[in-house]
Amino acid sequence: MPVVSNTSPILNLAIINQLIFLQQQFGEILIPSAVLDELKISEERLGSQAIREAISAGWIQSREVTNEPLAQLLKQTLDKGESEAIALAIELKADWTLLDEREGRKVAKSLGLKVTGILGVLLRAKQSGEVKSLQPVIDELIGKAGFRIAPELLVEILMQ
Repeated sequence: MPVVSNTSPILNLAIINQLIFLQQQFGEILIPSAVLDELKISEERLGSQAIREAISAGWIQSREVTNEPLAQLLKQTLDKGESEAIALAIELKADWTLLDEREGRKVAKSLGLKVTGILGVLLRAKQSGEVKSLQPVIDELIGKAGFRIAPELLVEILMQ
């Protein structure tokens, strides 16, 4: 059951010390080399240590994209990490593609990929009892990680 992630879900969950949700829900996460570069794990930044530990433990693994023409085509409208994540997800016939940015999600869905992001991961964590309340976690995402969420989407998520 391959799961491919873009930078945002990994980085933002690591910043708020909730990276474990990805391992609990998906087991192994595959990332293209562009995402590994964007995570900047060699720098001492918020979340870097948790990401390094996940890579060392082997549940986050980097994979090279072999369909370079597709990645190049996607780069015309998306950033490098998103483009490679979508291309890798298509190559691996991923069960899930983890993306947060609206445009990337739209493109991935149009290509037949099953997409979720941080908010979907948090909702699953709430439904399974791993999180009692979403409000403090989302507040931390916004305050500590600088995660942006439309007010109407926030209301919808919190009502679930």
